[in-house]
Amino acid sequence: MKQKLIHILLTFLSVITYGQVELRMKPDKSDYNGKDVVNLTIILELNGDDLVQQSKIQLPDLSKFNMIGNGSFSQAVRDPESNVAVEQYITRIALEPKQKGKIRIGSVLVTVNNKIYKTEPFDIFIRDIEKKTVAKNTDNDVYLNMEFEDREVYQDQATVAVLRVYSKNIDNLRKVKNINLPEQDNMNVHPVSFHKSDIDPSGYGNMPSQILAMFIVFPNESGSIEVPSVSASVNSYASKNKIVSNKVKLNVKKLPEDSPECFKNAVGNFKVDVYHSSKEKIEAKKPLNVILKVSGEGNLSNMELPKIESSPDYEVFAPKITSKVIAGIEGMKGYILANYVLIPKKAGDFNIKTEEFAFFDPTEKEYINLGQETLSVTAFSHDDVLEARTTVEKVNEYTNTLLETVNSPVLKTTTFKVKEKSRFNWGFLLINAGILLSLLAAYLLFENWQKKQIIVKEKTTPMPLGSIAETEKEIRENLKVDIEDYFIYLENLKNNRSFDQFFKTVEELDLEVKNQYMKSSTNDFRQFLEQYKGDSIAEDYRNLLQRIQIEKFAPVKSEEGINDLLKDVIKLYSQISK
Repeated sequence: MKQKLIHILLTFLSVITYGQVELRMKPDKSDYNGKDVVNLTIILELNGDDLVQQSKIQLPDLSKFNMIGNGSFSQAVRDPESNVAVEQYITRIALEPKQKGKIRIGSVLVTVNNKIYKTEPFDIFIRDIEKKTVAKNTDNDVYLNMEFEDREVYQDQATVAVLRVYSKNIDNLRKVKNINLPEQDNMNVHPVSFHKSDIDPSGYGNMPSQILAMFIVFPNESGSIEVPSVSASVNSYASKNKIVSNKVKLNVKKLPEDSPECFKNAVGNFKVDVYHSSKEKIEAKKPLNVILKVSGEGNLSNMELPKIESSPDYEVFAPKITSKVIAGIEGMKGYILANYVLIPKKAGDFNIKTEEFAFFDPTEKEYINLGQETLSVTAFSHDDVLEARTTVEKVNEYTNTLLETVNSPVLKTTTFKVKEKSRFNWGFLLINAGILLSLLAAYLLFENWQKKQIIVKEKTTPMPLGSIAETEKEIRENLKVDIEDYFIYLENLKNNRSFDQFFKTVEELDLEVKNQYMKSSTNDFRQFLEQYKGDSIAEDYRNLLQRIQIEKFAPVKSEEGINDLLKDVIKLYSQISK
């Protein structure tokens, strides 16, 4: 009888021990489209202190898939009731199917305490496979391939595309130029970089490859969207051939339905600020500049900005929009400024409020409502503003007006403008008078020196003629302009808010630089930049000309927008005139 009881007890213990190890594998679903990623989850649980994992988890044959990602983590706890240790190991694998149809995924194996455990095999079904092909130019043996980092995104969310060129002949890679990015109504495309990477000797089909460009795409519709081909040209001495890349389908997910009423189309992560930059007292019935700033990362260039609400306390006009946005791998990053002109209708305290603003964060997969932003303002009457001024402030205002009037393009006299002081200072008055006399004398000396320089240039004897190359070099040296003088003059015009003269001077600078390279038209100059300075400089030059025209004919001009434009003018023309 005792032997039977011992046998039953041992059998029961073996059943309990067998149940202490659990191994299972499951997919996220059983039916996949060709563009879907197959996600497998493997879970190993060990319940007991005496269980030892003697081998790593052995995966089944996955040759019918491309492994595009994997990760694992473990956790250990102790059951307070039974005082038994529980260890759990979780592994996740992301696979890309190579073929369509029914595919069987085999068993996962692991050895614990000299015993082999395995999972049950299962089948998944794959629909049509989207083959990764590259567009081919049969004449030159050059291929273009457009690759997307993520082909499943939300509406108005950025996805990064990389354009690669392949060729058996490495020399052909250097001949690819004039890249034209895709254009389509249901998407917005922004270039990130046209900088060519180093040549990879082992690319698709063991062909050398090179990255030509990176750009981001913002699909503005949900559903299946096809990105058109990117085109380029292969230039050789004998001919110029056009090549195109493959087309790519994106699966654009619709945004969740529970959006706030103030949500429009902002997708990313943003922040809203409202402020006014004037340090002077605000006067009723006089214009006031109020800036609404939206900063962050996402679809900045394509989103609908919040507005300043109308109010009986002030009159608000349409804003002047300026931006400083760069394209990155997560979207458009930077800020957009809406410069509003408000006119307070009466003296007193009032609040300037913005519309409520909400955006969708694709990382957190939720809507975030920032609400309203409020700016408290106090407006004074005209008499109050005049009474608040001291005697020294009135003298300084007169001096500053005179300094702005006699300002020259060489001496930056606006730096001598006097700041407001609370008490009268006779020393400042004497210093200002001395500065005025010095400036007038310097200006007369400068005019006299310029006249002498012109006479000296007229008396110079011509150099003897040389070869055609030497003559062309000499002409270019004579045409070379000192653009630093233009930069100083433009800075003075910007500080004096002489915007009309500012844009005339920019046009003169552009004409002088074109003459330096003996180019008369803008198209010829752009082709010259593409050939000798690179595609990136030529594209920056085209964008800068567009920005100059936008700023020139804008109804309201802001100092911040003109300042950013001047920085870009100095940067680009310094590179061109090297």
